[in-house]
Amino acid sequence: MRLLVLGGSSFVGRALVTEGLARGWAVTTFNRGRGWADPRAERIVGDRLDPATLAPLGARDWDLVADTWTGAPRAARDSAAVLAPRAHRYAYISSCSVYAPPPPPGATEDTPTVAASPDAQDGDYAEVKRGAELAITAAFGERALLARPGLVLGPHEDVGRLPWWLSRMAAGGDVLAPGPPDLPLQLVDARDLARFVLDAAAAGLGGPFNVVSRRGHATMRTLLEACRDVAGAPDTELTWAPAEVVLDAGIEPWTELPAWLPPQHEYAALHDADVRRAHAAGLACRPVAETVADTWAWMRSLDGPPALRADLPAPGLDRAREEAVLRLLR
Repeated sequence: MRLLVLGGSSFVGRALVTEGLARGWAVTTFNRGRGWADPRAERIVGDRLDPATLAPLGARDWDLVADTWTGAPRAARDSAAVLAPRAHRYAYISSCSVYAPPPPPGATEDTPTVAASPDAQDGDYAEVKRGAELAITAAFGERALLARPGLVLGPHEDVGRLPWWLSRMAAGGDVLAPGPPDLPLQLVDARDLARFVLDAAAAGLGGPFNVVSRRGHATMRTLLEACRDVAGAPDTELTWAPAEVVLDAGIEPWTELPAWLPPQHEYAALHDADVRRAHAAGLACRPVAETVADTWAWMRSLDGPPALRADLPAPGLDRAREEAVLRLLR
């Protein structure tokens, strides 16, 4: 298999490269030549925003293209146009954020999406992801697979959600744990996402797939207890707080307390997508404890804190604000 990964230098792109190499595939990446690279993979240096640099991609044949692009849809349009005559299939890592807000409980792949254009120069996250979907589908038709994950965790995460929880546990003391403890979560390890995408695309599957675990595969309790168990200091204790107490303190779900979306939140259904199609096609999600342990092992191998994406605000809660809520619970 000749796999071309557009990107491939961080998190999900890195997982795609690693998974492809593990299968013995011939892997090539196309990116600006910065960041991580596996020496076993060929690297073509170019810029998605400069169509002139795309020419090498159209000079050979590919069995599969995997793309993680989050940017101007026109860049996805331009690369897809170059690759459509030379690539057999195209797998795009999109997002469940493409569904029109707020997402309904049990959203299927047929749920209405945000308005977007394949020719757009910019847009918010949902608009650029949906615009890229439209651009790639226009070029590849049924040969395009659209993976729509939600919460993606695992080693090499560059958003910082799971690393923040692990670092907080390592700092010790009472940790504000937002309830309810048995709040069901949906998530996917980047490595399981990569495995599913390559399997499904190689099998000839196309169209959209909600690529996350089944609802309740993990809960806030199992996630945070796993973080405490691997990274906690001797005095680390989870202090569970009712959702109302946390919200009344002005603490933002998802951003300040990563992964948490309480039942009353307008986006709570991000943890309630219909995932039957992906699981019927072979999606298998490892236990959350394994994802947590592997992420902590990766963090401990670094010389400093994990590098985060510059285009996103760092997640996490200020310790003074956390302590103010903890005092209310004592």
